[in-house]
Order: sequence, then structure tokens, then C-alpha cells
Amino acid sequence: MSGWNLSTLIDHTVLRPDATKVEVLRLCEEAKANGFTVIFVPPCYIDEAVAAVAGTSIRVGIPIGFPLGGHSTQTKVAEAVDAVAHGAQVLDMVLNVSRLKSGDHDYVRNDIAEVVQATPRVEHKVILETCYLTQQEKRTACHLVIEAGADYVKTSTGFGAAGATVEDVRLLKETVAGRVKVKASGGIRDWKTTLAMLEAGADRIGTSASLKILDEWRTAIHKQAQHHER
Repeated sequence: MSGWNLSTLIDHTVLRPDATKVEVLRLCEEAKANGFTVIFVPPCYIDEAVAAVAGTSIRVGIPIGFPLGGHSTQTKVAEAVDAVAHGAQVLDMVLNVSRLKSGDHDYVRNDIAEVVQATPRVEHKVILETCYLTQQEKRTACHLVIEAGADYVKTSTGFGAAGATVEDVRLLKETVAGRVKVKASGGIRDWKTTLAMLEAGADRIGTSASLKILDEWRTAIHKQAQHHER
């Protein structure tokens, strides 16, 4: 636990529909102050966020096809290309859940691959929105993400019927078998849940409760150190 640099494992996020520019700029300052290496902001604030973290190693992330995933492939590609042109270095795109559940696997694979191919120099995560998928659909989605050339599978948008679960993180980790990484996101608001996700195999955590989680983590490390001193 104390061996982790937790802030570097968190995508510090503000994607609420009512988030203001002041909150987005505060997020950027929090990232600089706390060592977060990735932030996620609404697409309309890409310019402000990129300017706010200029000169640091912080990468700005933008969601694509968010939050439902049902956009046309051309729309997702246009969103991705525009975001990268304005300085985004990480893209989290939403899987086309409807097409997956309809059995249109070629469509889903192509939907992801076209975004990846159009923006080759950035990191791509694919949000499966696991709460809507069967166990087999989750496995199928993982294979399609791998075949399409993305870098991560991700559990949830945080806007679906439910968020990340330990069971889903384990399933995704087992299915991808090291070929891509796993991001847990959606409903992760405390250190206890974060720890459970990391222990289940999550490589990254997406959350808007980053500061609270960091505080709880530091408290836990302090208590652990005191215990060992006794």
C-alpha cells in the first residue's frame, strides 16, 4: 500500500454536466498540487485545461461519444481528431453498447479502430459500461477492444445504472490477460473502494473524489506506520 504513488494511478476528473469553468480550472490546480498525471475535463474546456497545465507532465483527457456511446463512428472520429488538435493526449471513448448487444461485433470493432487510427499518438481507453452487459458480452467487448488497437478497457462512465465493481475488474483483468490495461471508474469515492479495485487488478482509477481518496490513503499509511513502530 505504501509502495504505491497513488496520485499517479488516478485520472482526476470533472465531467458533471453542471461543472463550471471555475471548477475545471480548480481541477487543473489540484492536479499540479497533488501530482495527478491525467485529468479529464468536458470537451468544451480543452483549451483552458491545456493552457492551465502547460509546462507540466499532466496529460489532458477528453471523453469521446460520451456518455451513451451511440454516436456515429464519424462523429466519434471527429470528436477525437478535434480534441487531439487542441492538445488532448488521452481519449476515453464509450463503446457502442447497443451495437454490441445487437451482435454487431464488426461494427463495434471498427467503431473503436477508426478512432484509434485517426489519433495514433495518444492513449485510448474504451468504456464498456459494464452495468448493461452480460458476462459474455463483457468478455467479447474486451476482445474487440484488443483487436481494435486500444490501450485500455474501462468499466463505466459514471452515468450508467451502476459503476465499477470488484467482480467486473477481475473479469476484465482475466479476459485481457495483459494485452491491454484496465481502468476502474464509476462510483469510486473512497480509499477502501479504490484499494479493492487496485487489488482486483485495476491499473488506473477514474474518480472525481481524488482528493478525499488521497487524504484517506495518507491516513491509512500513517496508521500502518504507527502500528509497525509499536
